[in-house]
Amino acid sequence: MSVDILLHSIPPLLIYILVGGVIGIESLGIPLPGEIMLVGAALMASRHELSVDPLWVAVAAMIGAVIGDSIGYSIGRRFGMPLFDRLGQRFPNHFGPGHIALAEHSFGRWGTSAVFFGRFVALLRIMAGPLAGALKMRYQHFLVANVLGAIVWAGGTTAFVYYAGVAAEHWLSRFSWVALLVAILAGVLGTLALRGRVGARIAELEAQQRYEPNPAE
Repeated sequence: MSVDILLHSIPPLLIYILVGGVIGIESLGIPLPGEIMLVGAALMASRHELSVDPLWVAVAAMIGAVIGDSIGYSIGRRFGMPLFDRLGQRFPNHFGPGHIALAEHSFGRWGTSAVFFGRFVALLRIMAGPLAGALKMRYQHFLVANVLGAIVWAGGTTAFVYYAGVAAEHWLSRFSWVALLVAILAGVLGTLALRGRVGARIAELEAQQRYEPNPAE
């Protein structure tokens, strides 16, 4: 089965549900590729024959982000910081001491702004809701930053990728699967570069914690 036939066989409604669902689950604190799902759906929308509406892609992403973050906030508020200790034991690559320290540092420095800008950073996108709840951030303030961040992130990403796809289709005789893979690869490389910088900061914080004296000793 060719890629074109496969893409045409996917109902647009299923695309919207998958985008909202994956981003919502990611926002709960479960590491899933929400951003890649959004980019892929926006690229599909740029191919008009697929009948995927970019507006509904963005709306699905916004709804998933807001609902997922809100549920994550409730979970974090209910179980507090010990929740992250348990998560760190089970998922050290996502919730290790350095990850938590970096997220706490961001919240301590930027407050509710960390919720807004965290939507653009993979680490904070996963942890923003639960951590805001665990740190007892006021829900009204959290919700405003959460909604604004979801609108700018989902709407901006969808619009950028959609128009990039339209431009690519204009210059190519047909927007083939090769062009799709090239666009996704560019996004992945950009994400990896940012992740490398975040990873270096996490390693630095873990080293600091490792060599700091224990007050109880």
